[in-house]
Amino acid sequence: MASARLEYGTSAFDQGVDRLLASYRKIPDGAGIRLAKKTSNLFRKRAKNPAPGLDVSGLHRVISVDPQARTAQVAGMCTYEDLVDATLTYGLAPTVVPQLKTITLGGAVTGLGIESTSFRNGLPHEAVREIEILTATGDLVVARPDNEYADLFFGFPNSYGTLGYSVRLEIELEKVPAFVELRHVRFGSIEDLQAQMIAIVDSGEYRGERVDYLDGVVFTRDECYLVLGRQTDEAGPVSDYTGDQIFYRSIQHDDVDEPKRDRLTIRDYLWRWDTDWFWCSRAFGAQNPTIRRFWPKKYLRSSFYWKLIGYDHRWNIGDKLNARKGQPPSERVVQDIEVPIERTADFVNWFLDEIPIEPIWLCPLRLREPAVAGADPQQPWPLYPLEPGRAYTNVGFWSGVPVTPGKPGHANRRIELKVSELGGHKSLYSESFYPEDEFDQLYGSQAYRALKEKYDPRGRLLSLYEKTVKRA
Repeated sequence: MASARLEYGTSAFDQGVDRLLASYRKIPDGAGIRLAKKTSNLFRKRAKNPAPGLDVSGLHRVISVDPQARTAQVAGMCTYEDLVDATLTYGLAPTVVPQLKTITLGGAVTGLGIESTSFRNGLPHEAVREIEILTATGDLVVARPDNEYADLFFGFPNSYGTLGYSVRLEIELEKVPAFVELRHVRFGSIEDLQAQMIAIVDSGEYRGERVDYLDGVVFTRDECYLVLGRQTDEAGPVSDYTGDQIFYRSIQHDDVDEPKRDRLTIRDYLWRWDTDWFWCSRAFGAQNPTIRRFWPKKYLRSSFYWKLIGYDHRWNIGDKLNARKGQPPSERVVQDIEVPIERTADFVNWFLDEIPIEPIWLCPLRLREPAVAGADPQQPWPLYPLEPGRAYTNVGFWSGVPVTPGKPGHANRRIELKVSELGGHKSLYSESFYPEDEFDQLYGSQAYRALKEKYDPRGRLLSLYEKTVKRA
């Protein structure tokens, strides 16, 4: 092999950039800018926009992988499914692989992604070395932590496409073995789980065995689990949760003293949640054994459930079915929030008392140490200001509750207030109900306004508040 750098789609990527720039030039001067794409992993409804958008159809590839340097060059619209397929060939994986196959690398960086490596690897944007960004002025700039676009590099995460769009990213990869050995540890209280989770984050082990992956599931107040994964090349039988068997149900057992063990291939581990979209496939009947037996395996994946969600959004199918049963319409409560890890039990106990949704997902995280060179040591990522050196717990819950008459978004707003009370934040991929002054305090308004003025002086992209709260 002449070079360690293995080229996949350089020519196609270059052509894709040409189409992107050509589509930008076709947008009338002064008109708003948006992406022309049919799919999204966002859970907030957006205003219909008939205007032409940016053509990103050629930006969905892995451009190259360098197995020696453990890096990859990736187009912004490349899905993690395609990225993982390319890197696993060389025993490598992104440092953080969000749970759903159709999440794009660019989306996880300009939004936020998280997974069970986040307690040791932080968030996806922390593995980025450089980002090539199309700004609102039509310029292609390469932002790195040590160049003239460093402010954009650090301000890009959590900007949700309001400062520009990622065209190409260079990311770090980590070496991964063939298998993951799992231990499902049951706890009788959220407080006990919290204490052990803190200990694992601090030590990287449980009962003398290394922990490489860490997340958890709360079924009820007295049935909750940590799922501990250890990387291994040891041969042995593996489980399969891509068909009749359901991963989150496999976690459950009765013994609080002895963990339940399991094994998966590394690829099946990375996508263990995708087959049933965690547990959300039950809303479509896909967990009913009779229905599942005839459900085509190729449709047991989050991308297909997204299509069903799209139909529901378009025709309000769920609310119409509720009305036939004499039930009120539902308020969607689809959120991921972060609270300091020592406040996990406070939030979860409040949530179980006040919001009738189960199960819920737990995923600890801590910003990488050392931080990216050049970052502000107090606030490295200003639009989502997590505190360096501090551990947090992401809590994910994805369902609905009966609407409160006359109070749109009532349950979601109560969650926002509780999260702020506990010193946390929430991700902005779903519906938000913050007043603008409160939003500004939480999401780096001073830094954001400076970036907006510099890189979008004519306001051709929506502001962060317009896009994530007003849903413009």
